[in-house]
Amino acid sequence: MRIEAYSQVQQMYQTKKVNKAPQSGSVSRADQVQISSLGKDFQTAKAAVAASPDIREDLTASIKAKVQNGTYAVDNGTFAEKLLQKYEEMR
Repeated sequence: MRIEAYSQVQQMYQTKKVNKAPQSGSVSRADQVQISSLGKDFQTAKAAVAASPDIREDLTASIKAKVQNGTYAVDNGTFAEKLLQKYEEMR
């Protein structure tokens, strides 16, 4: 056990302390937040995603109709190939 390492760590924390400047008179400051253009773009994209529907009915309507009619068929061989391909990608 190295005891001298403790004093080095303690010195690092002491240098991080900030001395507060004395406040002069009745100077009032307000906090301000500025959002970068990248942040604004991110907010716009996030709002667009939140406004879009979870399910795209135009793409899923035909499959849904086939499932309800009992005419939707899955090729087991193709399904197995795609499943193994995804498994290999995840490794």
